[in-house]
Parts: sequence; C-alpha cells; structure tokens
Amino acid sequence: MGVKIEMFRMVLYLSFPVAMFWVSNQAEYFEEYIVKRKREIFPPDEGLHRKELEDFKERMRARKERRILKEMSVESEN
Repeated sequence: MGVKIEMFRMVLYLSFPVAMFWVSNQAEYFEEYIVKRKREIFPPDEGLHRKELEDFKERMRARKERRILKEMSVESEN
C-alpha cells in the first residue's frame, strides 16, 4: 500500500508543474486577458496627450541645453 501512495505522490509532484507549464503556454486561453490588460496599462495614444508629452520633452531639452551653455560660459571665463 505504501509504494502505491508514494508512486501517486511522485506522479502528482511531477505532472503538476508540467501541466501548469503546458496550460500557461496555450495562447488561446490567455490571449484575450493579456490584450485587455495591456490596453488597460498602455492605453492607445491620444493626440492631445502625446502633444503635451512632446512639448514637455522639448522644454526639458531646451532647459538642459541652456544650463550646459551657461556652465560652459562660466568655465570659459575662468
């Protein structure tokens, strides 16, 4: 009786991870969930929102350039 229980436990311990790996790699089970979740996390770009981000990046780039030029002019005066 003890050998049969141990064999059952061994089969269960080995088959559970293999079955979970197989199920998790079935695209049709999770495709809808993943696409829905991706759209929640990364919504499609809105034109206004994208424009605001581009303007912000440009302002930061210009500000950094001015700071670097100011530092260079101070160094060149010394």
